[in-house]
Amino acid sequence: MPIPVLYLLAIVPPEPVLGQVWALKQEVHHLTGSRNAIRLRPHITLWPPLHRPATFAQEVYPVLSAFAAQQKDFAVTLRNFDWFENRTLFVRVETKIILQEFNARLSKWCRDKGVEIPPEKQPFTPHMTLATRDLPADQINTLRQLFAARVYSATFPVAGLTLFRHSGTAWEIAAEFSLTLQN
Repeated sequence: MPIPVLYLLAIVPPEPVLGQVWALKQEVHHLTGSRNAIRLRPHITLWPPLHRPATFAQEVYPVLSAFAAQQKDFAVTLRNFDWFENRTLFVRVETKIILQEFNARLSKWCRDKGVEIPPEKQPFTPHMTLATRDLPADQINTLRQLFAARVYSATFPVAGLTLFRHSGTAWEIAAEFSLTLQN
């Protein structure tokens, strides 16, 4: 039986937002030692990591290409920071409803095309993670205070989707899908 591979589908922001959020992730890493902060480039997760056969990227490529080709590009606005409990520090997505509707269309499309994506265990909350899971407990209050005092705002166009594949040591781009309809 083939060993499953981890895949993740996400929206990756273009520059300058990519660089700005990467700098924030680097800062959290340097302050806390969090390795999870720097394991994957800044992104908004649409599908959390899924174990699938190594051939999954090839199998899902036509489905995601066709979906993307029928979607209009749209803008995402990021504003300030928030937390999921004491585990995850993230950049808050202000334009949640647009992303929730987009992700619902994507999920329905995939289900209708026979691509099995497990339903979310929790409601889809679009966000851009800065650090998670390995934040030292004794540094969380300091990190909370630091980011509560910060102001960050950015808007970027979403022009595509990125399918990541975990190589066993790092996340790599398996495929990219352009949204081809213009607003």
